[in-house]
Amino acid sequence: MPGLIGKKIGMTSVFSAEGKNMPCTVIEAGPCVVTQLRTVEKDGYAAVQLAYDETTEKHTSAPLQGHFKKAGVAPQRKLVEFPLDFQKELALGDTVTLEDIVNPEGVTYVDVVGTSKGRGFQGVVHRYGFAGVGGQTHGQHNRLRHPGSMGASSWPSRVLPGMRMAGHMGNARVKVLNLQVIKVIPEENIVVVKGSVPGAKGSYVILEA
Repeated sequence: MPGLIGKKIGMTSVFSAEGKNMPCTVIEAGPCVVTQLRTVEKDGYAAVQLAYDETTEKHTSAPLQGHFKKAGVAPQRKLVEFPLDFQKELALGDTVTLEDIVNPEGVTYVDVVGTSKGRGFQGVVHRYGFAGVGGQTHGQHNRLRHPGSMGASSWPSRVLPGMRMAGHMGNARVKVLNLQVIKVIPEENIVVVKGSVPGAKGSYVILEA
């Protein structure tokens, strides 16, 4: 399988064989169920749709209830498609577990996709690390956290696209590459990866092998 849906549990630390304390993230990955198989003949591309985190029909829309009943599975909260061109090994209702993408015996690296924490509307100092205008001499007043000049006056007489300014920060899709798998607990669907993962505790993440 190319990937799996999971949930960020939180962070901890693990000591390496050399005695170094490594910050790690604990992720509950799967089990996921197959809810749809995309084919080139019917859909124009090949993919498998996985669902995660079982819920009740009360909290599921009517169209999705029919979608899950067609697959023969209970309603789920999260749906994600993964590119896959060998669906013959899978069928609707099959369960995909952590052991299908992570090798518990050897060292494995995974990519993790998550939604970063939303920070709201932030200024340039917080958003981009600007130093501010500087001291309060030469007529400067209350400009310690201001962006400064944004461009020339006579030409181009406008703010160029891509200028780093204050605005919405966070709440964006972030992908972290090549996180080392430190520990796998298959019976509890737990994987511990080295480093940080975007998102708050309890947020959904996607593991890609």
